[in-house]
Amino acid sequence: MRTKIIYVMVALMAFSFNVNASKKWGQTGHRVVGKIADEYLTNKAKKEIKKLLNNKSLAFVSTYGDEIKSDKRYNEFYTWHYINMDLDGNYEDSEKNPKGDLVTGIEYCKKIIQDENASDDDRAFYLKMLVHLIGDLHQPMHIGLKEDKGGNDFKVKWHYKDTNLHRVWDSDMIDGYDMSYIELAENADYLSKDEVKEIQNGTLVDWVNEVHELSKEVYASTEPGENLRYQYSYKYLNVARKQLQIGGIRLAKVLNELF
Repeated sequence: MRTKIIYVMVALMAFSFNVNASKKWGQTGHRVVGKIADEYLTNKAKKEIKKLLNNKSLAFVSTYGDEIKSDKRYNEFYTWHYINMDLDGNYEDSEKNPKGDLVTGIEYCKKIIQDENASDDDRAFYLKMLVHLIGDLHQPMHIGLKEDKGGNDFKVKWHYKDTNLHRVWDSDMIDGYDMSYIELAENADYLSKDEVKEIQNGTLVDWVNEVHELSKEVYASTEPGENLRYQYSYKYLNVARKQLQIGGIRLAKVLNELF
């Protein structure tokens, strides 16, 4: 009897771990974006942000946008996490979601953060949302097709386990590398000042259209039901890492302009 109880407890622990892992860009990716952004903030921006976030780091608050999804009071922000458009389209010509999308969500966050009449609580809320949304923007499946919900209905396997294309990019590939967000951030590629400036060039819409080009490649290189393994990581893990770095650098630009 005791053996059976122990077996059930172990099974439940394993199930709990798998459920939590599936929730984890996932947690790791978002924290990488926040950590990298810290390195490119001006001293003034760092000071103002620390004050507004009650001394919390960008990495710490970067997952807030996903955490509040379990609270129905925040349902109005759900569509802010993504953009749907045709593979051969661009944001300017695409059909816009009347409930809002990544672009309108980011712009609204910026508006409230800059509003001198807004409360500190509101400014802090929208700052946390902004950090999260800039991260989402640079994950290619957040700018995917409407018919498969940005890859969520694009079923594949990850090392023989059922998953979907969105989750592969959100968490499976990054978490499978088994590095903490700090290790990933500290091992980001070296970039010159000119390279950083080039990354930060352009408008928000320019960034959306740029990431969408990667979305097209991801769709084109994957078959429904495909078992994605080491070869996929070999091809795309460094691309994902680069997207996290670009996201952090651009997040810093937006924050430096706001503060």
